Amino acid sequence: MKLQKIVNRLQKLHPKEIDLSLDRIKKLCKTLGNPQDRLKAISVVGTNGKYSTIQALFSILKETNIKCNIYTSPHIKRINERFVFNNEELSDGDLGILFEEIEEANNNEPITFFEILSAAYFYKASKYPENINLIEAGLFHRFDATNILKNNLASIITSIGLDHLDWLPENERTTKKIIFEKTSTLLNSNIIIAKQNSSKIVNEIKNSITKNSSKKYFFNEDYNYSLSENGFIYYEDKNGGIKLPIPNVEGQFQLENISTAIATLRSIEQLKVSENNIKDGITKIESIARLQEISSGKLKELIKNNKLLVDGSHNPLGAKVLNEYLEGLNCNKHIILGMMSNKDHIKYMRHFKNISSLTTVDIPNQPNSIKGKVLKNKLNSFDNVKYKESIIDAIKSIKVKENDIILITGSLYLAGEVLNLN
Repeated sequence: MKLQKIVNRLQKLHPKEIDLSLDRIKKLCKTLGNPQDRLKAISVVGTNGKYSTIQALFSILKETNIKCNIYTSPHIKRINERFVFNNEELSDGDLGILFEEIEEANNNEPITFFEILSAAYFYKASKYPENINLIEAGLFHRFDATNILKNNLASIITSIGLDHLDWLPENERTTKKIIFEKTSTLLNSNIIIAKQNSSKIVNEIKNSITKNSSKKYFFNEDYNYSLSENGFIYYEDKNGGIKLPIPNVEGQFQLENISTAIATLRSIEQLKVSENNIKDGITKIESIARLQEISSGKLKELIKNNKLLVDGSHNPLGAKVLNEYLEGLNCNKHIILGMMSNKDHIKYMRHFKNISSLTTVDIPNQPNSIKGKVLKNKLNSFDNVKYKESIIDAIKSIKVKENDIILITGSLYLAGEVLNLN
């Protein structure tokens, strides 16, 4: 396949998958005419909730008849997901042409895969100067390839927690250091801070951005929402309150992400997003592998009338909010778990309470994942833990009763394999 051949070449341009620096991307973008300087962007940084927040923004902006370009990572099923222009994913053919142009401009210079993808995004996005760009920061932000914009419309800080610690020195693997890396170089515009896991994290964010002259909007201080018993959400900020319908996505954390998206769009007055745009948009959110129900397909057929969910959470903070959702369900919950080697497997699972069974699996096609058998041995202190080699074998091995649910989680890579297999 032509596209895959080009991708394989791009992945070999640098010996490391990640090499935190802005020099290479700046050099390539200068060759391309600095396309990043011509974009209208909303940047999204944080540990969890970036993708979901972007999808809420996108859905509302579509209802406002504003076209978007979107850059996210990683992809779940195919690389095209990372490249949305004029509201549509690029086709294989168009993406191949784009990559070849950027490859030629790079002239075989060393550059990481994420950096060359980012340059490709900026170059293509500059062809649509009136579109709003929704840009997800990668690993961190200070030295992230997306951090070469000169200005933007807003920066969003989603929930921050411990993750990707293997990229930090051992004596700096703290929330404070992660907050510094993600927030210390945000641009001066609007900064919207989502709900955080503790007041300590909120205060550390405030300290990190204290010298930033942006207008700042904090969850609970400047915007908020409440869930009514009568089946609606009441959202409120300095512009007033809105009575909203229940969105089409599951989980309390999604309501938090949606409220942050609303606060962001209402802070950018020139977008002229109406209350009706918001009401319609939050009922049409498209979210892949974020507490996604699999309602049909090969895997769903294995469990018939029981609910099958897939979620790509992969760090303790993600596990915490996922468990909060599960705790609200009156049924037996079975977890199928696959994770990457560099994650905190025990701390991740400790957040789950009242689980009926745990089945570890191998993640296909991921050499950096932990083998399911090794993962099982690490988690032997948990009740009812077993190992199955494949996702299908794991589903078949679970003796579900009426109303039981099966949740497949632990990695976005696992989620992608699940959706492709289904």
